[in-house]
Order: sequence, then structure tokens, then C-alpha cells
Amino acid sequence: QLQLLESGGGSVQAGGSLRLSCDISGYTYERYCMGWFRQAPGKGREAVAILFRDGTVEYNYLVKARFSASQDKAKDVLYLQMNKLVPEDTAMYYCAAQSHFGDCWAHREYTYWGQGTQVTVSS
Repeated sequence: QLQLLESGGGSVQAGGSLRLSCDISGYTYERYCMGWFRQAPGKGREAVAILFRDGTVEYNYLVKARFSASQDKAKDVLYLQMNKLVPEDTAMYYCAAQSHFGDCWAHREYTYWGQGTQVTVSS
């Protein structure tokens, strides 16, 4: 079982930056991929950044030029650095872990989820 705990959300003005953290505890035999997702009110959950087992990171095209995801394996923490934020980035942000082979871009494939951290960007 894994436990994921996000932090770092808040309210910023457009153009600002935030860094989200996801502290991971517990154990699972395999972490096939890790992901950052977000969900805005009235919208579906969408992938923001996916961290693959081989170290590759891929991004949603909406954030590719502005967000950067990374992992500190020694501390077992995920990060999401978000720059040049826009109001459309306003959402609840979640980190998640997938423990089996599946589509890393599909939120339904993820087994473990944090409780989320709110990001609000004002214009």
C-alpha cells in the first residue's frame, strides 16, 4: 500500500509560480508510472505530467512549456514546478501511482491517489 500526500497549492496571480510536492510513504512491489493530474470544477480529471519508470517525463501539451515534473528518489517525493500560471490552470491537483501495467495517461488505471491540493490562479 502507498500513501500519497500533496502540498504546496495556493492562490496566485496569473504569471506566478507554485511548486507542488507529493510525499510518498508505504510500499508497493511495482510503480509502473507516477502522475500528476488535475480536475477543475465541472470538468473531468486530466493528466498533467507522467513520470515513467525509466525516468522519462511527458507532459500534457497545455502545460509542456511551463511545468516541470521531477522525482527525488532518495526522499521519495514528487515535485511539480508550475511557472507562468494562467487562470485555466485553476484546479485540484493530485499525484497518483500506478502499480500495474496499463495506460499511464489514463487516470482510471491508477491505484493510489493523494487527497489533492488546490491551485487557484486569478487574472
